[in-house]
Amino acid sequence: MNRRIKRTRSRRKELGIDISFETEITDELCELVDYGVRRAVMAAANEYRIRSYEVSVLIVDDIKIKSINAEQRGIDSPTDVLSFPQFESLRAIKNADFPHLGDIVISIETAERQSKEYGHSFEREVCYLTVHSMLHLLGYDHMNERDKFIMRTAEKRIMSSMGVYKANE
Repeated sequence: MNRRIKRTRSRRKELGIDISFETEITDELCELVDYGVRRAVMAAANEYRIRSYEVSVLIVDDIKIKSINAEQRGIDSPTDVLSFPQFESLRAIKNADFPHLGDIVISIETAERQSKEYGHSFEREVCYLTVHSMLHLLGYDHMNERDKFIMRTAEKRIMSSMGVYKANE
């Protein structure tokens, strides 16, 4: 399989946003994803006043995310996004010097399908998946109804700050 890999890094010294593409996509789509992911990572970090951090983001296809999901979670099916946090809580992150928050893996194919299914833009879906995953890296979860409500509220707040959230969602 022919794969295209591109790495980008933020220009700001205190930010390390490493985005890798391990799937074959057009340059235009690559730029759109790169911009959306970078914007969403920064919006989530800014919301919690995290000024210095590093995040790794891997953009893959459904086959690759299925493999990672099976290996890491024992679930043999593709998913939209996976998060691998390096800290237990936001407090621990804020006490660290230039923390590596963790790793995010996004399936570009699932993002495209979901954007059509939910009736919004592909860019909005990429931003949402990134914000959702960033919240996991910051210690949020949605295992029970209370935590789910708290996380969804945070997602809406960050997405609104980016101008990509609609009130009817």
